Parts: sequence; structure tokens; C-alpha cells
Amino acid sequence: MEKFFHFKKYGTKLSVEIIAGLTTFFAMAYIIFVNPDMLSQTGMPKEAVFLATIIASAIGTLVMGLYANVPYASAPGMGLNAFFTFVICFGLGYSWQEALAMVLISGIINIIITVTKLRKLIIITIPEGFKNAIGGGIGVFIAYVGIKNLGLLSFASGVPELVPLNSPSLLLAIFGIILMVILVVRNVKGGIFLAILGTTLVSILLALFGFSTNAEMTSILQGTFTWSSISNAFSQL
Repeated sequence: MEKFFHFKKYGTKLSVEIIAGLTTFFAMAYIIFVNPDMLSQTGMPKEAVFLATIIASAIGTLVMGLYANVPYASAPGMGLNAFFTFVICFGLGYSWQEALAMVLISGIINIIITVTKLRKLIIITIPEGFKNAIGGGIGVFIAYVGIKNLGLLSFASGVPELVPLNSPSLLLAIFGIILMVILVVRNVKGGIFLAILGTTLVSILLALFGFSTNAEMTSILQGTFTWSSISNAFSQL
């Protein structure tokens, strides 16, 4: 593995990369459920999007690691799925099948500019501040989606306001965020991963005692690995 990944060259080792990989996976795993939830608003079968998200992420990450030899995980991004749903489908009025055709065309263009090194020239011309703003903006958007899906904010009066903190799932999420902040501030190795793992274990205990259920997640998992879930979306562009 040293010959293939060149750990010494990059000042790392296998154990560090395993911890980093697990942390990255658990930090990104939310997209497996958020992506189907968002794209299904356009009429796409939620189970099919769930499966496609997993397959695309696995293939993209394997290409990054085994071909490009860079420690990057690749998955559908928040922002683009929102653009697909709210701008292309809802705003411009295209069907999700037509929007998928646009994704295919843009993917082909993306491959062309990458192969011809045009991508590198485009990236170089983008100001550094603008690049940082994009990253920050996506981070704020993801945080907003998380807070909204948690039900932490209420928009009933038109102005965001905190809801009563009496929901087990809401209290669990707040516990996880606080635990993560504490571990990161104290420079605990793998703090984010440990916080996610700890919150998951607490959620399992809550579920065992009947305090927390997620019927939607169970429904998605049960209906995913069937032929109909694949054929409902495959070749529909």
C-alpha cells in the first residue's frame, strides 16, 4: 500500500488515513438522505435517487482514491441539487427528465474541459476571495438545510424563531453539535468522528427505549434495493 499511495511522501500513515476516511464518510453521509428528499420534490422516485446517490458517491470516491490518488471523497453536492430542484424544475418549469438531460450534457462538457486542461485555466482565473466565498456560502446553506430539517426554526409568523426544545430528535441534534464543538475546541484527535459516533449510539439507545423513530428512513431503505426503484429513474432523461 505504501508503493501505491505513497504515505511517507505525504507525511501520513495508514491509521491516520483510515480515521480521516471514516470521519469524512460520516460527515458526508447526510447527503444519502437529503439528496433524495430534495430531488423527490420534482417527482423523481425517492428510492431511486437514494440508490443513485450511493452508487455515484462510491464510484466517484473510488476514482479519486485509486486513479487520481488524492484523499477526496466525491458525492452529489448541496447547492447543485437545490439548483436542479428550485431553479431548473420549479423556476424554469422543466420536467425532471429534461433536467436530467441537461445534467448529462453538462457532464459531457465537464469531461471535455477537464481533458483539454481548460478547467485548470478557468480555476486559475477565479479570484481567491470568490473561491472562499463559494465554500462559505455552501457551508451556510448546508447549515440552514440541517437546521430547517431538524425543525429548530419556525417560520409560521414569517420571521425565523426558535421552537420549543421538547423533541427527542431535536435535543439529540443539539447534543451532537455541542459534543462536536467541545471535542474540536479541545483538539481531540478524530473529534468530529467521535462526536458523530457518540450521537449515533445515543440515538440507538433512544430508539430502543421508544423515544425516537424514523419511519421515512425505514421506508426508503425497504424500497430501495428493488428492480422497480432502479428502472423508475434509469434512462428517463
